[in-house]
Amino acid sequence: MTLRFIGTTSDEGDCPTLYEIPETDEILVQGDRETDPQHLVQLRDAKPSETFVRVPRALITRYAPRAAAPELQPFATIAHLFREFRHTAWRLETRRGYATDRNSEKWQRWQAGGNIAAEPKNPWRQNVAEQTAAGKLFGRVRLIDNPITEGQRFLLASAPSNVGAGEDIRYLTRARAQELRLPDFDFWLFDSRLLARFAFDEADTTLGVYVTEDPAEVLAACQARDAAWHHAARTAEGVGAVRSVV
Repeated sequence: MTLRFIGTTSDEGDCPTLYEIPETDEILVQGDRETDPQHLVQLRDAKPSETFVRVPRALITRYAPRAAAPELQPFATIAHLFREFRHTAWRLETRRGYATDRNSEKWQRWQAGGNIAAEPKNPWRQNVAEQTAAGKLFGRVRLIDNPITEGQRFLLASAPSNVGAGEDIRYLTRARAQELRLPDFDFWLFDSRLLARFAFDEADTTLGVYVTEDPAEVLAACQARDAAWHHAARTAEGVGAVRSVV
């Protein structure tokens, strides 16, 4: 089973923390174990298998989910949001590679030594150009490993076309992302209001997205965006500006 980081009130990387177990729709709480004998004797219906931990009230009020877990939806169900968002569409990319890239014709050309930095317009870049011309922001932060993976090198090589269309793409090392306690999953965040969290299989194939407006999940995504955006390296000139982070 997988474990998904939700949020923490710790600034130093220690407990307390909330996690979600997507397969069971349960929440896992990390905190200091309760050892006060006067408290332990007052616990009701405690089983030998149970452990009790202390967490700040702020952790629960900020991050505890306030709505039922969203159902997995096809990515196509959020396609309209890339045209209809009001001011910001922002993506966190955390994976070391994507099946959609490896299965593309562009990947084959790149593998053969072709230049994929200046691609012709396609529907995605056309929409980006239209939305950014209207004053909206398309932004991404991509995590980079050291050593950099083949999938990440492909995205670096193809980034100039998207940057030229108007996307602001930035890069952050995975080590720094872990220090910042960023989530370890991909998502799109629209207008600081709606979160679309990706689901992938072990072969990096997109299975769909979990869409939610739950305030706790949206808040955690906004905090991750702000931290990642602040620390990431800008790539206005394409690949060259990224060398400082790898």
